[in-house]
Amino acid sequence: MQLFPNLFSPIQIGKTMVKNRIFMPPLSTNLAEKGYVTDALIEHYSNRAKGGVGLIITEVTTVEPVYTYLPGDMSIYDDSYIPGWKKLVDAVHQYDTKILSQLFHPAYMAFPIPGTPQLIAPSNVGPYYAKSAPRPVTVEELHTIIKQFGDAAYRFKQAGGDGVEIQAAHAHGLLGGFLTPLYNKRTDEYGGDINGRLRLTLEVIREIRKRCGDDFVMDVRISGDEYSDGGLTLNDMIYVSKQLEAAGVDFIHVSGGNTIKRGSSMPAPGTSPAPHAHAAEEIRRHLKIPVSTVARINEPWIAEELIANGKTDICMIGRPNLCDSAFANKAFAGKTEDIRPCIGCGRCLTGIMFGKPISCTVNPSVQSDAVEPAADKKKVLVIGGGPAGMEAAYIAKMRGHEVVLCEKTQELGGLLRLAAVPIGKQELCKVIQFMTRRLQNAGVEIRKNCEVTPDMIAAEFAGYEVLCTSGAKAKEIEAFRCFRQTMTADDILSGKGFPGRKVVILGGGSVGCETADYLAPLIDDRFPANRDVTVIEMTDALMAGEGGAAKSVLTQRLMRKGVKIELKSMVSKVDETTITYIKNGTAYVIDDADTLVFAVGYTPAPVNFEGAHVLGDCNKVGNLKDAIAEAYAFAKNL
Repeated sequence: MQLFPNLFSPIQIGKTMVKNRIFMPPLSTNLAEKGYVTDALIEHYSNRAKGGVGLIITEVTTVEPVYTYLPGDMSIYDDSYIPGWKKLVDAVHQYDTKILSQLFHPAYMAFPIPGTPQLIAPSNVGPYYAKSAPRPVTVEELHTIIKQFGDAAYRFKQAGGDGVEIQAAHAHGLLGGFLTPLYNKRTDEYGGDINGRLRLTLEVIREIRKRCGDDFVMDVRISGDEYSDGGLTLNDMIYVSKQLEAAGVDFIHVSGGNTIKRGSSMPAPGTSPAPHAHAAEEIRRHLKIPVSTVARINEPWIAEELIANGKTDICMIGRPNLCDSAFANKAFAGKTEDIRPCIGCGRCLTGIMFGKPISCTVNPSVQSDAVEPAADKKKVLVIGGGPAGMEAAYIAKMRGHEVVLCEKTQELGGLLRLAAVPIGKQELCKVIQFMTRRLQNAGVEIRKNCEVTPDMIAAEFAGYEVLCTSGAKAKEIEAFRCFRQTMTADDILSGKGFPGRKVVILGGGSVGCETADYLAPLIDDRFPANRDVTVIEMTDALMAGEGGAAKSVLTQRLMRKGVKIELKSMVSKVDETTITYIKNGTAYVIDDADTLVFAVGYTPAPVNFEGAHVLGDCNKVGNLKDAIAEAYAFAKNL
């Protein structure tokens, strides 16, 4: 019996039939070279087509040569790009998957490559992170750009593509910027009221239809609501969607938020699934053409419910298809437990702005899951059942090695078990489940409550390749342990330590902030039983080195809960009853705290096995992505 009948029913898009309702939205990869399609791009998209996706919308594709969105983005601004696109289209079509290209002009969001002229915008209003003011684009330039959109679409049709998406969401790029009142302050025919702001997008649509005909799929990506004062509202976008339908668009891709309000367009991990579905549902009520929704649709049952309950016709599933290229096929087969779980961390895009290719925390082999058999089969002992150990053991087994994994505790997962405890981190539990089940299905011998000793290696495991992944230990500051009650953040998250009501956390990195969030009351209502939490951080920023929606949402939550945050503050003295810290040259004394919590980092666990290969945190302390990637890379070549 098909578990997801609505999700896997075909849908008519314009004059094109798509085999199911799992569409892959645009995700920047940085895999193009000077705008040209590469073998890596073909492998990336064809793997998702092979994995069962009904329709793929490629990442940003620029329509003119002057402005670059990302160092490795795609382009189609002249005919020299057509052969590469044809190879990509043909590779996707062999799996009965349709493909659209997302046409885009970055405008005021262009990458500042040396030699780039002043950036253009609807008005002289740029995004908050701009390095310099853009200039208003002229009407004559707009007429040229409209033709460039039409030319680009026609080239994609010549390459065999099924259609194009017009990006007008998120106050993003030229069309999104023209549509939003946050950026469009014009008083000519392309500004003013909503009709003026929409005019550019409608003229682009007309040009593409004129060049490519009615059998060429066209959708427009919009924000159903920008969730921002002064921005587009749901009522605005119902009206806009009606105009887009009247202009001949085949479906509406309803996203939400904008690039100004962090976490609105790319929601943080741990937040509600399908945050824009309410807008899609309301817009859908007023249209005859299909509507899609997007964002945090990480599991097939969520997508099925959204369609079955009339929230949407189509589910755009992006990062989960990045995390597991066979997401759709596994869902169709009912093998949902075998889907590698996307945790929504956003690290897939962490390095994109710095020219690095797309990556994934949970899937270190984003491009291909293929693992080559080892020429020389070995016996392998993996010490430690954290994420690095589980990844190394699985890949080694897949390559044909005989693998034994020993974990000294009664459960696998290592520090990942603690990382899953704070608010919004529950999806890490699914990673442990997935990695454990994968080991069991592969036939890896797992020994729990088994602490490996040098004597065991010399005897039972003589001749084995030994991989040590024993993790890291939380640091403590010995001189401060004289306080009346001290513990590490890990002690709290593991349940080994139970803090009092007045807590001082030393360290404002991710662990310190997540622990503060975990301990603080859900609301700052001055209830007597609430904990009073203070975070003391030496630097001038919380969670230094982190960015994006997760950091933004967590910081806002700490502030809303009344957590006291002391930045640029150094603890200078601790005795049994007081904690003294220096801030801006002034000493402050906390004399009513009952618990001092250390969140001051980790140190690699000692390795006592001569000749062992050391991987993960016991080699170099890092994040989950680092641990899994290092273990994968090593085992792939073992």
